[in-house]
Amino acid sequence: MEDLVNVLPVFRGKRVLVTGDTGFKGSWLSLWLAEAGAEVYGYSLPPESADAHFNAVGLGSRIKHQDGNILDLDRLGVFFRQAEPEFVFHLAAQPLVRRSYRDPKETFDTNVGGSVNVLECVRLSPAVKTLVYITSDKCYRNREWVWGYRENDELGGHDPYSASKAAAEMVFSAYGDSFFRARSGFGFASVRAGNVIGGGDWSEDRIVPDCIHALREGQPIVLRNPEATRPWQHVLEPLGGYLTLAAALHRNPQGFSGTWNFGPDSAASRSVHDLAQGIVHAWGSGRIEIQSSGNAPHEAGLLHLNCDKAHYSLGWKPCWGFERTVQETVAWYRAVVSGEQGLSMSVAQIQAYMESSHD
Repeated sequence: MEDLVNVLPVFRGKRVLVTGDTGFKGSWLSLWLAEAGAEVYGYSLPPESADAHFNAVGLGSRIKHQDGNILDLDRLGVFFRQAEPEFVFHLAAQPLVRRSYRDPKETFDTNVGGSVNVLECVRLSPAVKTLVYITSDKCYRNREWVWGYRENDELGGHDPYSASKAAAEMVFSAYGDSFFRARSGFGFASVRAGNVIGGGDWSEDRIVPDCIHALREGQPIVLRNPEATRPWQHVLEPLGGYLTLAAALHRNPQGFSGTWNFGPDSAASRSVHDLAQGIVHAWGSGRIEIQSSGNAPHEAGLLHLNCDKAHYSLGWKPCWGFERTVQETVAWYRAVVSGEQGLSMSVAQIQAYMESSHD
């Protein structure tokens, strides 16, 4: 893997705009960029909880953040004109499958219409040289294949969230073909990653926050779909890929524009039950209960990515296996629950991850 110590200087002193900077992945990415010396501009709805990673690391005082909805094109456009970013990372989204069943319109409005607004702002911003547009592994039409999905496989989705991400990919492709490909010196890529875990995620209906809440309260961890298999990876894994790709796009826009998968090795594809057991083991206590429901909304049973393109063309590969990922995740929560500062934990884990990329 290209050493991230060599990648990050590309961003030093550069103006970087991150949509969704208050979210789980967005806050980790914004912190990493700020640590690398970038001038980070964040645009997002306010954090959904006081415990959110954005708040835990005091990110609001480290970057130039603006509360706003990507559905508000006028406000977003003003922010783009103020920031004049050279790099744009688009992460703002409604990211939850089960929430998409409860509010499909919000999901499609945000993930499709909001993404159109971001692309329109990029189109009208001559300062932007590099765009990394984050969607999801769930943009692929899931056939429950045992092999990984490649970047040119069919798009689609059973649930509103997955369908919205497939549609967002089609919108990106249209903007690329219609406007971006002919733009001189402009690099653009969509990126698809699987399930990420790590410290500071308190989102509803996610397995790690649910586990931590239960463990803190001395309650059993309740699993509704224990045999579902996911390509678990630490949040820093795909973010390291996004940063590596952005640097490559900056150097060689034509050579690296396109679509890219970033996922763990196949050995990291474990069941929800395996993950919960790993969390209990790392925490040092806890128990698991299975409460499957026949009326639960449909969720994919098996889904993982083929990342050969990133491995061979970009030199990217995951650094932390499943066990290390679980250990680092639980260590963050245990430390913060015990009174340690989230900022020191997150920065230490970023440094540890960068050292791993150097090995």
